[in-house]
Amino acid sequence: MIVVRCKDCGVEVTNQSGSCGCPNMVRVNEDTVTAIDLTRTIMVRSNHVKEKSALSPDDLAFQEKRRKRKVRKLDFEVR
Repeated sequence: MIVVRCKDCGVEVTNQSGSCGCPNMVRVNEDTVTAIDLTRTIMVRSNHVKEKSALSPDDLAFQEKRRKRKVRKLDFEVR
């Protein structure tokens, strides 16, 4: 659950409470926060979702080694 505090009126807004009621009109909808001026809002609590990586740590290490490989240049004789 996201909780946002309006600096103008001091009301804490959650996604169940609607908006704060002052001219800034802070509102929380599921995972978005909207307001007339977002600089006048403070994020009190948020849902921080950790993104899952499709690659395992071993796969990431392999890809990192692979990225550092040098390109071999072949010299051909011109006839």
